[in-house]
Amino acid sequence: MTVQVVLIGLPGAGKSTTGRRLAKLLAVAFADTDDLIEQRAGRTVREIFGQDGEAEFRRIEADVISSALRDFDGVLALGGGALTTASTRESLAASGIPVVLLTAPVATLVARVGDGSSRPLLAEDPPARLAELAAEREPVYRRAATFTVQTEFRTPSQVAAHVAARVHSKVVRP
Repeated sequence: MTVQVVLIGLPGAGKSTTGRRLAKLLAVAFADTDDLIEQRAGRTVREIFGQDGEAEFRRIEADVISSALRDFDGVLALGGGALTTASTRESLAASGIPVVLLTAPVATLVARVGDGSSRPLLAEDPPARLAELAAEREPVYRRAATFTVQTEFRTPSQVAAHVAARVHSKVVRP
C-alpha cells in the first residue's frame, strides 16, 4: 500500500474537493489529514489549536502524515500548514510520491474560505492572513511540488482530471 498522490496548497486551493474527485478517478481511497488528525485526537482541529496551541497541532499532524505516507493507499490532502514542519517535508521528499501543488490567487482563496471561522489560522482576518500565508508558504510548496496546477477557472472535476492525466502518464511539465 502506498499513497498515490499528495495534494498541497493554501486553504481554499481545492485540496479536499479535488482530492475526493481525483480518488474516484483513480479508484482509490481519499483522506484529508485534518480528518485523520481529528480521528486520532478525538477533538476538532479548532479544539486542538485552542487548547494545546499550534505547536502541538503540528506535532500530531507530522505523526499522522508520516503514518499515512507509510500505510494509506490513495489520495492524501495535506493541511495548508503541514509543510511548515521540517519532518513532514523530509518524509514527503523521501516517499517519492507525486506531490501536486494546487494554486489560486488570494482573492479566489478568500472567496472560497468565506469568513474562515472553521479555520483557526484564518478566523480573524481571512484576506490579510491568506496573503501572509501565501507569501510565507509558496516557496516551501514550490520546492516540495512535483508539479503545480492552477485551480482558478477550473472546476474541481477538471482539476482532478488534469492531475490524474499527469500522474498517470508520469509526465511532469511546468
